[in-house]
Amino acid sequence: MKKKASIPLGTDGAVRLAAVSDTHSRPHPATVTRLAEMAPDAILHAGDVGDLAVLDELARIAPIHAVRGNIDTRGDLPDVLVLDIASATPLRILLTHIAVYGPKLRTPVARVAQAEGATLIICGHSHVPFIGVDRGITIFNPGSIGPRRFMLPIVFGMVDVTPSGVKLAHVDVETGARWLPPQQ
Repeated sequence: MKKKASIPLGTDGAVRLAAVSDTHSRPHPATVTRLAEMAPDAILHAGDVGDLAVLDELARIAPIHAVRGNIDTRGDLPDVLVLDIASATPLRILLTHIAVYGPKLRTPVARVAQAEGATLIICGHSHVPFIGVDRGITIFNPGSIGPRRFMLPIVFGMVDVTPSGVKLAHVDVETGARWLPPQQ
């Protein structure tokens, strides 16, 4: 099931979106505080919500747009959500749970994104925070704000849309600081 929605710009011509994923019914205890500190205009949940009460809690911070993940069996969450932001440079976001295989887009997801004219895909599933480009489409995995998996960080993403463009970043839920991958 696919749905469409739009997110309005603020009076300054900008919009701030928080992107979260993989809460698995148990978001990190600092999640609500950290998200509220970022003051998003909307929150995008890229699936594996678990208990749908998680969405109610997040909706107290900002309007929520969510998709179904592979553990989500209840509710009427769509598998794909196409979001339009009417900025100076119009932005179309494809929100889905499973979109990549490693750093590359899965072919069916790339086809849907291309058919919809999406230039940004926000996805979850791997719990691995990631920003990349494949087939001319930007891919943003915000990581996971749920229970820690392996040695992965507990992070969420920020999408700042301004008249001059789109900026993507990750935020560490535990510290509130910007998260960057470790240097190799």
